[in-house]
Amino acid sequence: MPAVMRGGAGPKKGARGKRGPATYAPAKLGSAGASGLKPTGAAISAIAVLVLGVGLLLGTGDRGHQLAEATGKAVYGRFAAAGFKIAHVRLNGASAYAQPDILRAAGVNPGDPIFGLDLKSMRERVEQVGWVKSAEIARLLPDTLAITVVERPRLAVWQYQGHTELIDAAGQVIPEADPGRFADLPLVVGEGANEAAAAILPLVQSRPRLMGRMEALVRVDARRWDLRLKDGAIIQLPESHEDSALIQLDQLDQRARLLELGFERIDLRDPDTVAVRPRQNGEAAGA
Repeated sequence: MPAVMRGGAGPKKGARGKRGPATYAPAKLGSAGASGLKPTGAAISAIAVLVLGVGLLLGTGDRGHQLAEATGKAVYGRFAAAGFKIAHVRLNGASAYAQPDILRAAGVNPGDPIFGLDLKSMRERVEQVGWVKSAEIARLLPDTLAITVVERPRLAVWQYQGHTELIDAAGQVIPEADPGRFADLPLVVGEGANEAAAAILPLVQSRPRLMGRMEALVRVDARRWDLRLKDGAIIQLPESHEDSALIQLDQLDQRARLLELGFERIDLRDPDTVAVRPRQNGEAAGA
């Protein structure tokens, strides 16, 4: 049986702990931008630059891409001078654990022209963050960027080959997470335990007396589970119909308070026979 320990890999590089919401909030611009133009005048000027750029694009053939890029920067700069630049980032739906990684992936800075942002590319970068299931990004004119995410639900800590990872409900690893910060989550151990955990955990979590005594769920030969308790006892579950086996355990516990008496091993793999091995010192001989 693999050794069971938490935090085997230690904190991950780039992992982050809890932090408060990260929000950019530099001082707002006044009615006139850095260029001294009022917003209306700056907008008209930006449109004029854009029209000029389109004319040049149509008349320059292969040089069109370079001119279009330069024209776009000029237009964005004019709008930024009128106050249309990033002053605030609103991050919705993200936990304190995930906020730093999401903001880093978004890659926006105070003062960036709000019309110069490629929102599609930004959304794709944010959705590459392991915490994030989906994301939506929108401009809130004149100066706010809104990032709304749906996080992947955290399911358990997975230990395998000496490493520990935080996994979501689909068994996918959240690489940015430090698993040592999630001691409140169940521990699953072994090859394939990450993918099979979502099916077994609800069965165990619905039994508070058992869940309170469990140290880890250990995947055996990638086909069945052992429940390892905090006192070292082992409960062997069958390859299928785990719920029926746990009902048998419930009945034994109700009759004899088995979980309190202590034992070395309970074998529930055979649906017709329950084998209880007492501890060597005889503590559970009566069971």
